[in-house]
Amino acid sequence: MTQVTDHRGGVWSIAVPIPDNPLGHTLVHLLETDRGPVLIDTGWDDPDSWDTLVAGVEGCGFAVTDLHGVLITHHHPDHHGLSAKVREASGAWIAMHAADTAMVRRSREAEPGRWLDYLTAKLTAAGAPEDHLAPLRAARAKGSARSLPARRPALPDRDIAPGELLDLPGRRLRGIWTPGHTPGHVCLHLEEEHPGRGTGAGAGAGDGEAGSAVAGAPAGQPHRFGRLFSGDHLLPGITPHVGLYEDPDDATVTDPLGDYLDSLERIGRLAPAEVLPAHQHAFADADGRVQELLAHHEERLSGLRALLREPLTPWQLAVAMEWNRPWEQIPYGSRNIAVSEAEAHLRRLVKLGHAEPVPGSDPVTYRAA
Repeated sequence: MTQVTDHRGGVWSIAVPIPDNPLGHTLVHLLETDRGPVLIDTGWDDPDSWDTLVAGVEGCGFAVTDLHGVLITHHHPDHHGLSAKVREASGAWIAMHAADTAMVRRSREAEPGRWLDYLTAKLTAAGAPEDHLAPLRAARAKGSARSLPARRPALPDRDIAPGELLDLPGRRLRGIWTPGHTPGHVCLHLEEEHPGRGTGAGAGAGDGEAGSAVAGAPAGQPHRFGRLFSGDHLLPGITPHVGLYEDPDDATVTDPLGDYLDSLERIGRLAPAEVLPAHQHAFADADGRVQELLAHHEERLSGLRALLREPLTPWQLAVAMEWNRPWEQIPYGSRNIAVSEAEAHLRRLVKLGHAEPVPGSDPVTYRAA
């Protein structure tokens, strides 16, 4: 049975299933506007997911053909997967931050063999053992690309510009760039008084970074203002994956974990009255959750620095790190994600001067500095 929640004030959520995934579903949000409803994310491209989305839109009082636009928090398939079908069914535009649009374009244009070669080279440099590399080499030899990113995700036709109000008549929705989980991840701040939290705030701050104060608010405390569609950036009980941005044609040394931590602090200062994430459930106290995540990453970086008392490759570090299950139980594809996350943490430690590569090591090992 389709799960639809009325969050009041023309805001709804639809639980769209993710097949064979422990997350269970993506919370696709529907926002009513004067030009028709707009979706925030769409869910996984799967027949059952599509049927659930259609039924959910109808449960909100609309037809899919009524949809005016689609706002994508980030390009991952459990968020962007059904965008093409929505556009085909309704003529809706699709908007995304330019950095993630560039990733969509690359995934549409890249040759499958190029991705396999890139992934094999990256894992080899990270110190992956031959038994992990062998399936990739076999897939390359057979011309197989079954494990590659989706080849034909929808190419967005509008940008979500950071700090600007979106063109949604009758609503005040501002895009906030929050890179980390992906380079173009955005949160969307609904700068309207929460329908269940009283009145008196008026419009939000022009930079989308802080709510306005109201009479009666405790001195020194911000008025908790508006609602935040947080995508995967801020979740109530999950720490989002932060790995390296995959681009075979760009050798820029990025710091996605540093980007994520900076983005978290910006969201903490925003002080929304409620967070509407893409997974789990809505929650209050965004700043409290931000502080928990900042503390978690500080603790984790400290623990990894302790592990690096002995030189380790990124693969060895990933094996030694704590995950939600023992390494032996982590599926093949998820191990690649884990290594990417280990490398993101290593990049952060190196940038902070807390770790360094061992000269002459091949594959490169890292040690605490």
